[in-house]
Amino acid sequence: MQHKKYLFIPLLTATIFLGNLLNASEDFNLTKSKDLIILPYAFTTDSTGFSAGIGVIKQGLFQPQTTLVASVFAGVTQDIIINGQPEEANFSGGFIAFSDFKLPYTNRLFFSLMGLKSYFPRANYYIDGSNDSYKDDVFTTSGDSNFFYTTFRYVLPIGEGLDNPEGLYRLQDGFTMGREGYGGGTPFVTGRTSIGLKTFFQSNTSDETERWEDSDWWEHDTDVPTWGSNGLRFFLTHDNTDFDLNPSRGYHFQVQYSKDFGKGDSLQSWDFLEFKYNQYFDLDTFSFTKQNVLALSVWTGYSYSWDNDSEIAPGFDAHRPPLWEGPRLGGFNRMRGYDNNRFSDKAVFYATAEYRAVLDWNPLKKNDYIPVAVDWFQVVGFVEVGRVHDQYNFDLLSDMKYDVGISLRAMAAQLPVRLDIAYSDEGTNMWVMIQQPFDF
Repeated sequence: MQHKKYLFIPLLTATIFLGNLLNASEDFNLTKSKDLIILPYAFTTDSTGFSAGIGVIKQGLFQPQTTLVASVFAGVTQDIIINGQPEEANFSGGFIAFSDFKLPYTNRLFFSLMGLKSYFPRANYYIDGSNDSYKDDVFTTSGDSNFFYTTFRYVLPIGEGLDNPEGLYRLQDGFTMGREGYGGGTPFVTGRTSIGLKTFFQSNTSDETERWEDSDWWEHDTDVPTWGSNGLRFFLTHDNTDFDLNPSRGYHFQVQYSKDFGKGDSLQSWDFLEFKYNQYFDLDTFSFTKQNVLALSVWTGYSYSWDNDSEIAPGFDAHRPPLWEGPRLGGFNRMRGYDNNRFSDKAVFYATAEYRAVLDWNPLKKNDYIPVAVDWFQVVGFVEVGRVHDQYNFDLLSDMKYDVGISLRAMAAQLPVRLDIAYSDEGTNMWVMIQQPFDF
């Protein structure tokens, strides 16, 4: 059985601290205040080797609903191979995110940003990610991975958006107070509805040049292959749940269209239309649980631009999204039993079910050595099915991939943190991440 450990570095600061919480001591020199956390961390993954860093989490910066996360990190030097020659390299980089800042002179227009600059000694790219592709058909390389995203979100003055566009809730022990009558109801009459615009830029480079020296794929005047993409996303989101961070009832759906116009440093133009629907059912509790929830999600999408009959280089279809965009499965949110971005094609379908149980037992409830409040622990069992295909038809529902898994989650610093372990026919993966996997 293949065992892997992966970590999604762009959200590193907020995700890693769960493991450190369980081993925190005075020797860590942790700083804690009402809304500020300064936290060192350490981790190891296949992509980074043993690494460490320091992060800052500041809640309520400038405004009550905002959150700032920033981190710098580096790894130990490890041996790698570049163009057939032994080399040394180490993981390094920095990350910043600032979310939900209400723009001046507006009442319901919010701005968020997220950026990463990093170097990975080892990264896997599944260029042929079709449903019947083999896991060993992977391009492994070292190189840079950088991105910068912004979001402009306008909360419509309907439903809950009339009186609470910020989405602020009163919490006690990790649960919302005064929300007993919320969750479900008529779409756009109840709940909170947002429309918005996102900008995205991402660039991945490879240190392996010999494999591409005879390829006309790269039009730039450089020997180092670069896959850059930039563009816009347009979205509509409707949240009709009782608590967006950990829903117990209600539903949530989103439709989003992404477009790279092929300008600037973009390799080629592409597009992707996607739709997601989540449903939550509040179940009876047991003597040892505080909350039991059945969470269901369906996600599907299609890339109209993807041209299966034309290539920009052998094996690379024209106007397809990058490997980290578009109709793809595998990784920390969808099909967690498979490698990150393991499958990709023109169309995608995905469905999952999670049974979430918040335990009545919490050994970290009142622990002075813990740098943040840990309100509850949650045990989760889940199953996932999905498939990619070169056409959007009923074949999407046949020959589907599946995985099963368990998860331990915690509400730490008023933020869900999770450790997921998932098994598939390609091995077992472990993921550390923030947020519930399909609640955002």
